[in-house]
Amino acid sequence: MRTLIILTLLAVLVMAATCYESHESMESHEYLNPFINRRRANDFIQADTRLEAISQERIRERNKAPQERQREICEDYYPCELYAFRHGYAAAYRHYFGRRRTK
Repeated sequence: MRTLIILTLLAVLVMAATCYESHESMESHEYLNPFINRRRANDFIQADTRLEAISQERIRERNKAPQERQREICEDYYPCELYAFRHGYAAAYRHYFGRRRTK
């Protein structure tokens, strides 16, 4: 009976510690109204910046690093991908595509 009371008190203490609602979360403006209108949501990003970021992303897609191109080639070939899971993509690419076999 004594252990049951101790376990109950312990459970109540754990519940109180984990379910405590701090006042800091209630002081936030998001607590009362979590949604803002679209105009205010997009105010901090300028239109020119977004267009420039999109063009920079397109440039980065065209100029990929050699390791990234090799990894994509290896991912497209299933045996190379399986080998890469075990030994890494660099070793897998060298194993399957490193030296071209001619007959």
